Amino acid sequence: MAGSRAGRRGARSPAASHPTALVPRRLLSLGGRGPEDVVADHRGGVLTGLEDGRILRVDRPGDPDHTSVRVLAETGGRPLGLELLPDNALLVCDAERGLLRVGLDDGVVRVLADTIAGEPLRFCSNVVALADGTVCFTVSSRTHPLAHWIGDLVEHTGTGRLLRLAPGETEPEVLLDGLQFANGLAVSSDASFLVVAETGACRLIRYWLTGPRQGENEVFLDDLPGWPDNLWRAPDGPIWVAIAAPRVAALEFLHRRGPAVRHTAARIAVRAPFRPPGTAGVLAVGDDGRVLHHLESHRSRHRMVTSACESDDHLILGSLWESGLAVCDLPGRTD
Repeated sequence: MAGSRAGRRGARSPAASHPTALVPRRLLSLGGRGPEDVVADHRGGVLTGLEDGRILRVDRPGDPDHTSVRVLAETGGRPLGLELLPDNALLVCDAERGLLRVGLDDGVVRVLADTIAGEPLRFCSNVVALADGTVCFTVSSRTHPLAHWIGDLVEHTGTGRLLRLAPGETEPEVLLDGLQFANGLAVSSDASFLVVAETGACRLIRYWLTGPRQGENEVFLDDLPGWPDNLWRAPDGPIWVAIAAPRVAALEFLHRRGPAVRHTAARIAVRAPFRPPGTAGVLAVGDDGRVLHHLESHRSRHRMVTSACESDDHLILGSLWESGLAVCDLPGRTD
């Protein structure tokens, strides 16, 4: 049975320390717009998907003299969240086609799930694979498509979901419903719980996979400095949380108004010109909910950071807005 939005138990807030500077060393053009998610592999490469449906591999992104970019596949839709599998395949949340599996050797695209209870799976956002072959993924909105994502954040629909697809099945089940723009997803280091980014509520949710609280959920990290987007777990390291934009007081005031007011405001928002603010940020978070690093820039050359991953001692940033990646130093590394 699907759970509802999270309770308060276990909630933490980010430490009140000043963030350190997030300064790109290099901006890497990809010849296409919107590398929304970035994931690193064990060979020092980074995979991402573009607005035109291409899945790209970027080798040595931190080395300007040896960087290479090649196309691995085309989904025929709009790829968002990615998850590498051990057999050299890639799980893809496609905002138009649903949950996909892409062979990285042959480029073959297979649909794993595209409906739930007769409803088309649209706006799939981020995905993780568990050790037993189970796939968990998020759907950001059931009322607004990707092109109108700002409308869901304004209307505050609470139609986001966390879904699970069991091995061999084609119909997902609902684990959590009623989320405010469900987004990034990561697994704890011991695989006992999932962390889910709830963008519209500026918080992270914990969903227990094992133990005495299996199937229960709670707030994991609250009162974030902005909208959390994709999550990525570093091997033997923290969860990187992309902060796509800072909090907006006027928007939070609007969320306290009635549904009719929010709906009208959303209709206006999706037609208004949009340009992301200059503030870019990322957090590194431990499994105990403690913020290990808070990196931020208020005049960023790389706007709307929607993902972050580590590759060859660099922090690589993706963006729904930009036409390339940003390559930054990891915290503590200045050489």
